[in-house]
Amino acid sequence: MSVERTDLDSGLTVVTETMAGARSASFGCWVRVGARDERDELAGASHFLEHLLFKGTESRTGREVSEAIESVGGELNAHTSHEHTAFYARVPASAADLGLELLREVVTTPAFDADDVESERQVILEELHLAEDEGDDRVHSLAHEALWGDHPLGREVLGTLETIDSLERDAIAEFFAHHYQPANLVLVAAGAVDHARVVAAGRRFGDGEPGERPARVAPAGPIPRRSHALLRRPSEQAHLCVAWPALAAGDPDRYALGVGNQIFGGGLASRLFQEIREERGLAYSVFSSVTAFSDAGSLVTYAGTGAERAAEVRELVLEQAADLVAHGVTEREWEVARGYLEGSFLLGLEDTGSVMARLGNHVCSRGRVVPVDQQLDQLRAVTPDDVHRAVRRILGADPVVCGVGPLTEADLGTGVDAAPVG
Repeated sequence: MSVERTDLDSGLTVVTETMAGARSASFGCWVRVGARDERDELAGASHFLEHLLFKGTESRTGREVSEAIESVGGELNAHTSHEHTAFYARVPASAADLGLELLREVVTTPAFDADDVESERQVILEELHLAEDEGDDRVHSLAHEALWGDHPLGREVLGTLETIDSLERDAIAEFFAHHYQPANLVLVAAGAVDHARVVAAGRRFGDGEPGERPARVAPAGPIPRRSHALLRRPSEQAHLCVAWPALAAGDPDRYALGVGNQIFGGGLASRLFQEIREERGLAYSVFSSVTAFSDAGSLVTYAGTGAERAAEVRELVLEQAADLVAHGVTEREWEVARGYLEGSFLLGLEDTGSVMARLGNHVCSRGRVVPVDQQLDQLRAVTPDDVHRAVRRILGADPVVCGVGPLTEADLGTGVDAAPVG
């Protein structure tokens, strides 16, 4: 496999990885704008755009876009995060030109039909209602709000019912015109692709002013901003998050923390899964995950359990965290976790979509694509002592404890008001 990069005069970056023997091609356009780059009154605009851009272009209706991609067995999709919005197409190798052209049309020539804006508004409002109703989603939102407060990283990517309901068609189009410029675009491709042809297509993604990247301010002040948050609901299940501020994407300890998280709650062999689910049967779902932004990060544990068991689950999460901080990890835990991360990484390199996503994520978060061998060397170099150092940095701090369901402040470990959420 070979990675090639070309930075066009327009400001757009093109990165490709040709995969020998691949029978598919995956293309992506990563836009370096996400939820953290929106003004308060425009919260959710990036995600709204993600929906709208599939509703039709200057030359095709939304139905024609869908028929074109499905007629070759391909897929066209997108996602929005706090720091980027990604649009991508995966097609058989024989339909590579079509996939790339559809991606270009969707990202650069949206129709912005007024009726489409209103229909998608209703879809997104329903999506927000669903996210509010789903306790596991809501408790994660509470955790981020508690960690980051009023900083945009604490904001729900979907926006709010109020902002989505009030977003006007012209405001969304203006947001697009301002941000969807070549300097904010990264065109990536993997599989049966030719770099020169992708570069040629990239020149059609915009040849005017390059635009400018959004200015970002890192979280400051005391973090976490709030120690507890509780949303009481008369539901059958309780949803619990225990979260810590963690590492930015470029932190030298990121590989060690990845291994530490895998040991803590990242997999079926993890301490949380084995202790809370397998040994005690206290939760139907329990795990931990790490999120890394360009200038901050988080480590969040989640457990879905019964209200009568929530306090015990919380104590077990904190006990396991304290034990990792005090004693580190065993040789066997280190071997299993590091082996899992290396193996899953290598398996992902066989899928053109995963490789394409890796290119886009690396360029957006780090400014360059880290070579595969370098990533593997850094992962393999992680020692048990490195893991202990990383978990001490993160799990040694005071956590945020959040709950959704029929819970009390005592279930979250506080005898005072746990900042109830409406």
